[in-house]
This record gives sequence, structure tokens and C-alpha cells, in this order.
Amino acid sequence: MTANESGFLDLEPDVQQEVEADTQPDHSGLRMTEALLFASSEPLSLEELTLRLPEGSDVLGLLEYLQKVYATRGVNLVRVAGKWCFRTAEDLAYLMHRNVEEQRKLSRAALETLAIIAYHQPVTRAEIEEIRGVSTSKGTLDVLLETTWIRMRGRRRTPGRPVTYGTTDNFLIHFGLENVKDLPGLEELKGAGLLDSAVPASFLVPTPNDDVALTEDEDPLEDGSLFDDDADDAAGA
Repeated sequence: MTANESGFLDLEPDVQQEVEADTQPDHSGLRMTEALLFASSEPLSLEELTLRLPEGSDVLGLLEYLQKVYATRGVNLVRVAGKWCFRTAEDLAYLMHRNVEEQRKLSRAALETLAIIAYHQPVTRAEIEEIRGVSTSKGTLDVLLETTWIRMRGRRRTPGRPVTYGTTDNFLIHFGLENVKDLPGLEELKGAGLLDSAVPASFLVPTPNDDVALTEDEDPLEDGSLFDDDADDAAGA
């Protein structure tokens, strides 16, 4: 990608017409936005970019312009968890597989637990076990907590006051989701072969909700009580 005589980025012909229809953004702001996104190891929010760019910059306009510029390239500008970052184009992801060293492969129990938390949050350990039909070790939850994909939300207002779990922004970022509601629904899961096409008619996939606000049956976590959920979940089971 090179700059043309006007100082703006040259585009592929099929993108040029669409971008030309838009107002050309400030070239300096465009370069700064691109640099910030490229250098950041984490996705950046609109607010974070606004603080770093010159006052009065049309940050959203700059992002949308860059998104069109990179739409057909090897990396795309995408929005995940309400933040912006560069990601390898989906159709080229296979090229990266040989270069990625997988540090730890999640067990089937951990993947099932993660899926249940994502779809049923806020959910307790006892509720996870009820859905899975088998016990869930604290070690499985510890592994998921270490990934920073899940978090302890609060405590259920039931006997034993068990800890409730939910997903984090890092979960959305890792799986490339803008919102937890973007998780596949029943028909999508069937189409992907992740569910039997002959599941009972009464089978429902819940609509995920990762609202950070505690629900009516949750209390805040108390200081110093983050690691005693084993006894609490056992009492609440």
C-alpha cells in the first residue's frame, strides 16, 4: 500500500470507487490512527484513540475509512468487544497455523464449561454441573480463569451463596466477537455440525447476556472471599 500524489493511500480498483464517495479524512490523523492500532498489542476503544489523537479528530470517521482501505488486504481492521484492532484476513488464517505455538490445549471439560458459561451466564458451578450432567472440578474453572476468558461476577442469593461466573472482553476478543449475542444460535450450531439435526423440538439455545451489572439474585463479591467458592458451591449444590 503506497501513498498517492495527494498523500492518501492507494487502494485496489474495486475499493477505490467506494472510498472516493466518502469525504477524504485528515491525512495526518489517518496516519496516527493507523500507527496506534498497528503498534498496540491490545484492541483500542474509540475513547482510548480519542485521547491520543489531536482534539477535534473525527475518530470514528478515520476508523471507518481505514476499515474500507484494509477490507481486501491481508489484514483487516475489525471491531471486537467494542474495540478496534488489526486481524489477519479470515481466508488467510490457515497461513498462520504453522507459526503459532499452542501453549495449552483446553480439555473437553473446559470447553464444555466455557460454552455453558458463555450461553448461561451468570451461572454457578452447581448450575454448570447440572447442565453438563457431571461434576466440574475447581481445576477446570481455574484453567479458564487463567485464560482471562471468564471472571467471577458475584454471589448467588441462595444457601451457601455460590460464586457466579461470566465471560470477559478477552473472551470476545479471542473469538473475534463484537458482542456475546453474536455467538451462534440453534440453527447455526446445527449447520456447523456442532448439534445433532434431530435434537428435540423443545431444545433451546439461550440468548447470551454478558451485562456487567449484577442481576437481582446476585450480590457483589466481598474482599478476601474470591477463592472460597469450593465450599460455597458444594453448599449450594
